[in-house]
Amino acid sequence: MFIPKRIQRQSGRYSRVDDIPYALPVNSQGSPALMAAFTVDARRAAALLPGNELHPLRVSRDKGVLLISVIDYKTTDIGAYIEFSIALACTHGRRPAPPLLPLLFPKRYGVGQYVVDLPVNTEVSVKGGKGIWGMPKHLARLDFKIENGSVSSSYSEGGQQAVRVRIERPGRAWLPLRAAAVNYCAFRGMLMKSFIYFRGRFGFRFGRRAWASLELGDHPRVQALRELSISPRAFLTGFFPSSSGVLDDHFEAWFLTQPTLPTSTYPEGLESVVDLGQDQTPMPPPDGAGALPQGPSRPVSLQELRS
Repeated sequence: MFIPKRIQRQSGRYSRVDDIPYALPVNSQGSPALMAAFTVDARRAAALLPGNELHPLRVSRDKGVLLISVIDYKTTDIGAYIEFSIALACTHGRRPAPPLLPLLFPKRYGVGQYVVDLPVNTEVSVKGGKGIWGMPKHLARLDFKIENGSVSSSYSEGGQQAVRVRIERPGRAWLPLRAAAVNYCAFRGMLMKSFIYFRGRFGFRFGRRAWASLELGDHPRVQALRELSISPRAFLTGFFPSSSGVLDDHFEAWFLTQPTLPTSTYPEGLESVVDLGQDQTPMPPPDGAGALPQGPSRPVSLQELRS
């Protein structure tokens, strides 16, 4: 796996940050993961990006990208947990970038993903991920299922369904992939940029061969996604039967700015993490994960292809 030499030199050393013990590097092993990508309305996606320096990464004049990825972490410094990421592909800079060009020059355009929501199912993951790296983590009920021909995950909180994603499992994870990715997150009134390096054998489907279903529930956390005009079809799905990753202990941050003085800290401040403990016990999976609520509150199915 390609990781900076600085991180390699830290191997075998230890840290304690916010009282959480880490054996460096901060890594994970043996983690299955799914992902699905959908096009969205780029103008509406821009409305979800904080500050004035993040812009939707556009794949056409009007289309941005919504990325759903779920990782079932089996072995990490802070125990096993599931992480359900809802993010928008983005660039970072003074102006919006031309469509597609940032994919050729990712560093120049600051390509990454802005993490809109990031539920996890253990307390210590919230404490570390949000308190140190500024990720929008919060406790929720999650599951991760590998079944006959499909991989799925459900996310609920406080008795309300939030999101369920399911992809058709690619026939074979044949592509040896090693890559680096950038996460942008908002916390404490700042935009925070973190880096992750991962590898694994990747199975994927692209274009019309990609199949996924994405359902949004009634939970207030995900209502903004309804305004994105999410495409009824995924254009990319993928699955890692097992992946390894390293989360860089180096990160960057900028003040989030706006034309007038903010009345509060966006989106929340340190008070949201200071009293958290380090419990590694996973929350129970969603109740009736296979059955979504019925009646007027039934979540809206955005994709049910090949059904």
